[in-house]
Amino acid sequence: MTRSTVRIAVNGVTGRMGYQQHLVRSLLELRKEGGLDLGDGRTLWPEPVLVGRREPALRSIAERHELPYWATDLDAVLADDTVDVYFDAQATAVRAEALGRAIAAGKHVYTEKPTATGLDGALELVRLARSSGIRHGVVQDKLFLPGLQKLKRLVDGGFFGEILSVRGEFGYWVFEGDWQPAQRPSWNYRGEDGGGITVDMFPHWSYLLESLFGRVTSVMAHATTHIPRRWDERGEPYAATADDAVYAVFELDGGAVAQLNSSWAVRVNRDELVEFQVDGVHGSAVAGLRHCRIQHRTATPRPVWNPDLPGSGNFREQWQEVPDNQPFEHAFKAQWKLFLRHVALGEPYQGDLAAGARGVQLAELGLRSSAEGRRIAVPEPAL
Repeated sequence: MTRSTVRIAVNGVTGRMGYQQHLVRSLLELRKEGGLDLGDGRTLWPEPVLVGRREPALRSIAERHELPYWATDLDAVLADDTVDVYFDAQATAVRAEALGRAIAAGKHVYTEKPTATGLDGALELVRLARSSGIRHGVVQDKLFLPGLQKLKRLVDGGFFGEILSVRGEFGYWVFEGDWQPAQRPSWNYRGEDGGGITVDMFPHWSYLLESLFGRVTSVMAHATTHIPRRWDERGEPYAATADDAVYAVFELDGGAVAQLNSSWAVRVNRDELVEFQVDGVHGSAVAGLRHCRIQHRTATPRPVWNPDLPGSGNFREQWQEVPDNQPFEHAFKAQWKLFLRHVALGEPYQGDLAAGARGVQLAELGLRSSAEGRRIAVPEPAL
């Protein structure tokens, strides 16, 4: 078996997502396994080139993992003909400009979402990528979570019959930063820096709803800032100018309705940090990060509302756990493998920059719906 090297510029590797999920849990895990078996007698060996602005942090990561290549000069990395792929995990506000430079340099691009701060910028990236002929992809990690994989198995198998509704809850309490450090960076709460839970989560809901249940045809949202004052990484107070919660109703192609709440100001009283309940004529399911439970119509109890009598049992015990039936790979790593096969072999890949643009559009229209207090149709973007 021959080994081919793919050199990947990993920009934003000093951040939590770029480092933990993409470098350590994905690319370095592939190296531990001896590379990616392409199935044609070749193994693809990922060679990360670490990119960032903070030289000491980059050097520390490189030394910790014995990686020889790192740089603070993005232009020099993009000018290097041996670099094949550019990956971006930077803050949202600087992502589109860097992606545009990478495309202009002829690099294949893979990126975190959202791809841009607005739809115009996201569409421009699609046009640039298509005209240049490079391969491109956007992270859609939630589709690869075990619980959502089980949910997809149910959808594909016709378990639900006609799907009526989807209800989702995502979020957790992010500490304000004064008496306990915040679990998220402060830029997430500044609109001028590209922050806000709507622009963060609506791109997720866009690809998830579209892939599992149908394209979003309209949105009605209420975005708000529940906690207007927070403390940054230096312990300094600042005004939170971005939304930290958004409550939305989406109409889907085919008639189903999705209600999704996203909040960084909610305390968790559910089994997992994100859960989706799907109700269909023939059955229902509740899926989270790892688990999925079902209740078929043949096993559905007959609840009767009577406040004068005690409850008729534990409702959670009336659901059946969906078995794993297969090993589930780390979600980010699984998608990295698909994208690298797309680069090396040209295999189909659905999560491209056009899908990323639809996510940006949904976030933009969600914020507009909130500002105008009305339901807004979601057209097909002019790609």
